[in-house]
Amino acid sequence: MARTQKKKKKIIRYRRPLNINVGIIIFAIIFIYMAFSVITYINKEKVQFYEVMEGDIVNDNEYTGIILRDEKVQYTERTGYISYYIREGKRASVGTRIYSIDETGSFSSLLEGNTAMNLDLSPSDMTDIKRQLSSFSTSFTDERFQELYDLEYTLKAVVWDYVNANALGNLEQILDQTNLTIQTVKAPVAGVFSNTIDGYENLQAGQMSADLFDRSNYKKTITRADLIEQSTPSYKLIVSDRWSICFPLNEEERSEYADQTVLRVKFDSNKLETTADFSIVTGSDGNTYGKLDFDHYMVQFMADRFVTFEIVSAKADGLKIPVTSVTTKSFYLIPLEYMAHGGNSSDPGFMKEVYTDGKVSVEFVPATIYFSTDEYYYVDMSENSPLKTGDYIIKQDSNLRYQIGSSASLQGVYNINKGYTVFKQIDILKSNDEYYTIRKGTSYGLSVYDRIVLIADTVYEGQLIYQ
Repeated sequence: MARTQKKKKKIIRYRRPLNINVGIIIFAIIFIYMAFSVITYINKEKVQFYEVMEGDIVNDNEYTGIILRDEKVQYTERTGYISYYIREGKRASVGTRIYSIDETGSFSSLLEGNTAMNLDLSPSDMTDIKRQLSSFSTSFTDERFQELYDLEYTLKAVVWDYVNANALGNLEQILDQTNLTIQTVKAPVAGVFSNTIDGYENLQAGQMSADLFDRSNYKKTITRADLIEQSTPSYKLIVSDRWSICFPLNEEERSEYADQTVLRVKFDSNKLETTADFSIVTGSDGNTYGKLDFDHYMVQFMADRFVTFEIVSAKADGLKIPVTSVTTKSFYLIPLEYMAHGGNSSDPGFMKEVYTDGKVSVEFVPATIYFSTDEYYYVDMSENSPLKTGDYIIKQDSNLRYQIGSSASLQGVYNINKGYTVFKQIDILKSNDEYYTIRKGTSYGLSVYDRIVLIADTVYEGQLIYQ
C-alpha cells in the first residue's frame, strides 16, 4: 500500500534589514556629552570668588600699660599708732589734717571703741564700694586671678577708712574728754590722698623695662590704721591731674603709630573712651614703649598701677578684601613719555623697533597698563605680551630709544568680572590677620561689587573661570 509521504517543508527565517535611526544616535551622543560635561563640572575644582564691598577693618589690639603719676610719698617722723582723718581718693589742700600718730596706743584703743558705735556706712560710701567692685568684675579674667587678693586688702582698707573717718568726725569732743596727747600730721602740698604704696611712685617713662610688667613681681602695701615704724611710708599725695600710661610696642606697632601724635583710647573697665597725646620712648632695657598722656580722669584710675585698654584706630574710607585674595606680580617699567596711540585706535601702546631681513622698521604694539606713577607705566611682561626684555621702543616724534628691561612688582588681586582673571593693582590702607582695607577710586584698581578670586594662589592671569 502506498504510503503518502509527507513532503518536508524547509522554513527559512527572514532577516529584517538594518534600519539605523539617526535621531536616536544623535540623542545618544548628546546624552553622553552632557553626562561627561556634568561629571567633569562636578569633579572640577571650583574657583571661589569674593564680592568687593565698602568697609573698614577693626584691629582689636589690647594693651596693658603702667600708669605714671606725679606722686609725693610722705614718711612718718616717729613710731606709733596711726589714725587717718581722710579717705582714699579725697583731695587735700595744703594744711589739711591727714593723720594723727599716738606713741602709746591709748588714742587708737579709744578710737576703736568709738568706731564700734559708728559702724554704719553712708549711702555715698556704699556707692563708692559698689563702684570699685563693679569695675573689678568687668575687667577680671582668669589670668588676673592674683588681683583678687589686692581687691580684698583694698576693700578692707576702704571700709576701715570710712568707719574711721566717721568716728573722727567728733575728734575734738573725744580729745576734750580725755587728757591724751597726739601728733597731728598735715598735708605739706595740695593733692589727692592715697595710702597705697607700691614703689612705682618715682618711676619715669625712660626707666621702663620688660620686668616691670611682670605682675608676679608686683607688690603694693596699703597702710592701715595700725602701728607704724619711724621713716616708714605712711601715705602719698598725687599732686597733678596729668598722668601717663606706658606700654610695650613691637616693630609693627611702632611703624603703625610712628606718625601719630594723638590717639583715641578705650577703657572697657570704666566704660570710658577719650583722646591722649602720644609719643614713643625708649626704655632702660633698649626696648620701645608707647606713652599716652592725659589731662583728665586721673582720679578714676588712681587705685590702679596696671591698666588694660584698647587703641581705637581711625576709620579708613576704602574697600574691604580678604588677605587670601592678594598676590604679587612683576611688570616692565616704561617712562611715561614713550606712550603712543596707533592707527585709528585710542588704545595705549608703544612704537616698537622690528627687525626684518636686516632692516629696521617701527610698528605700533598695544599694551595693557596696570598702574602708573609720576615717572613710569607698569606694563604687562607675561608670555603673551608683545614687549620682551631687550626690545627697543621709540618716542614719538623723536629719535629717543628705550630698551625694555627694568621691572618692579605690584600687589593686587585677580578680577573675574569678564569671566577670566585680570590682575588689578591695590593700595593697602589697613590690615589685620584676615582682611585688608584698600584705597577706592584708583585709576587701575577695584570698584564696589567687583568680583575677585578668593584665593589668588589657585589661579593664573587670563584663566577662564567656571562658576
